[in-house]
Amino acid sequence: MILSVSELNATIRDLLENQLQNVWVEGEISNARVWNTGHLYFTLKDGASQIKAVMFRSAVRYLKFKPEDGLKVVARGKISVYDPKGEYQILCEHLEPKGLGSLQQAFEQLKKKLAAEGLFDPARKRPLPALPRRIGLVTSIDGAALRDVIRVLRRRYPNAHLVISPTRVQGEGAGREVAHAIRKVARIEAVDVIIVARGGGSLEDLWAFNEEVLARAIVASPVPVISGVGHETDFTICDFVADLRAPTPSAAAELVVRRKDEFFSHIDRISERLDAAIHHRLRRMETRLHVLEARPGFAGFEGRLAVRGRHVSELASALRQRLSQGAARRARRHELLRRSLEQFDPRHRLAAIRTRLVSRDGQLSAAVRRRMNLSQNRFGGLAARIEGLSPLAVLGRGYSVTWDASRTRIIRDTSTLQAGDGVSVTLERGRFDATVTRADS
Repeated sequence: MILSVSELNATIRDLLENQLQNVWVEGEISNARVWNTGHLYFTLKDGASQIKAVMFRSAVRYLKFKPEDGLKVVARGKISVYDPKGEYQILCEHLEPKGLGSLQQAFEQLKKKLAAEGLFDPARKRPLPALPRRIGLVTSIDGAALRDVIRVLRRRYPNAHLVISPTRVQGEGAGREVAHAIRKVARIEAVDVIIVARGGGSLEDLWAFNEEVLARAIVASPVPVISGVGHETDFTICDFVADLRAPTPSAAAELVVRRKDEFFSHIDRISERLDAAIHHRLRRMETRLHVLEARPGFAGFEGRLAVRGRHVSELASALRQRLSQGAARRARRHELLRRSLEQFDPRHRLAAIRTRLVSRDGQLSAAVRRRMNLSQNRFGGLAARIEGLSPLAVLGRGYSVTWDASRTRIIRDTSTLQAGDGVSVTLERGRFDATVTRADS
């Protein structure tokens, strides 16, 4: 039996897929690249051989670490053949670093990346407020961390105003939800500090606090963030990027506020130091004053000072008298000017003008009425004359106007007419057409 190349490759593929459906392969990654389709293509090799590998997008999305060249891994999948090129390859369904778990590898990769960007730099960290007005708390509403924080704040600072932003702290997508809760509580007015809290657990349980989206949300927060995640031995990416790391949620609450009595004691100590400094300064100044008074040049200083004080009082009295006299003169001058201005007050002139305007308005109205009466009488006479000369008035007395048939010429002489011609006759009311039967001169 002779097979085509395609048939041979298909037969080999069936054999390989049936015989090697679930194999584990250990090797080093090389030529790793993710195509725009989301599929991961790479080569697994050891010291003597290599095999091509592909991991489809549906499996890549569950990887917790980033496959890199030179990384030793253990892959699980099945062997298949890429028919167009006749190449066999392993279709990876699971991939994990050799020696380290995938979560630990992802943790180390992200830690290295963020450290290179300077997000762990102590110089970037912000100090906590001495006495926060409002404390934001991002944690699970059902977790023990919430109760621990509330218990500590109630004991150390009963007047604390706590703003809780509840969120999931474990499971797929929990990291994005914690980041969203941080951004939401940071937008609340007067929140001075934020605590991110969660109890202890395994690396898988705490993985939400190792996600990059949460780390960048903490860095972008406009207020300081305290990380109180896990136990004292647990470290997460959240701990490294936060402005302050607390070993437990309770410790985070203790760090964010001092005890009320401790705060007052601190104020008392500062007050005592200030009083001591003031008293010491006064004693030094008094000693210096005594030394200066004891010098010969200062003899009779108090008497000279009293004379100077009397002279100052006399000058002040004279100054007040001069100021009072000057103010009185200016008041009199102001009164004279006010009276002068009243004579030229525009309101008086406007009243006289208004009176003249009223008089002129009456005269003008009378003249207009007289002129209108004369014009109306004249108009009536002219109208009567026009009415007497109007052709319509003549027609009203029983006369008529005869036109030719086209109404373009008035008939004044019967010699212009012949029997059978059409004429148009206009009366006072209406007109009519007629035919000439006889025309006598």
